[in-house]
Amino acid sequence: MTSRPFRIVTAAAAVSALAATGLPAAGAAPATDAQGYVDSTARCATPGSAVLFGSTATSRVAICETPGGEFEYRGVRVRDGAKLIVPASQSGSEFTAENEGITYTVTKNALSVSAGSKVIREEAMVDFHEAQASPGPSPSPGPGPGPSPAETATPSTPLPPPLPAEVGGS
Repeated sequence: MTSRPFRIVTAAAAVSALAATGLPAAGAAPATDAQGYVDSTARCATPGSAVLFGSTATSRVAICETPGGEFEYRGVRVRDGAKLIVPASQSGSEFTAENEGITYTVTKNALSVSAGSKVIREEAMVDFHEAQASPGPSPSPGPGPGPSPAETATPSTPLPPPLPAEVGGS
């Protein structure tokens, strides 16, 4: 039968065409910028700034600093898009946030979730970004086109839960 090999070749061609379009691999890291994960709850809202942000196998988190010097924890569970945005505090190099008796501790190595002294879950960071100190004004790049407003604008409206980019996985 000649139709079966044709289907196999057609399916293989379709897979090759999808790969050629540059679609991200299933395990590819999500897009980031200086504010956190693009199109994610784990992103700092302007005029705040990201102190750090990272992801574990099941979560994405960002610690943001408000213009008033307060800290905010912005976390999302990737599986279902559940989000949490609460005040945070800093102690040395770790940040903690509390919600309904649960404490979330963020370090460059892990996200720990605990109830009192009992650790419920500790997740290793698989992607971590920390804000770099600004070296001061940089020299003007000279004439020429810069980034378009669409490339530099940060959405000012809250993101609806769950976000399509954050739902999935097991």
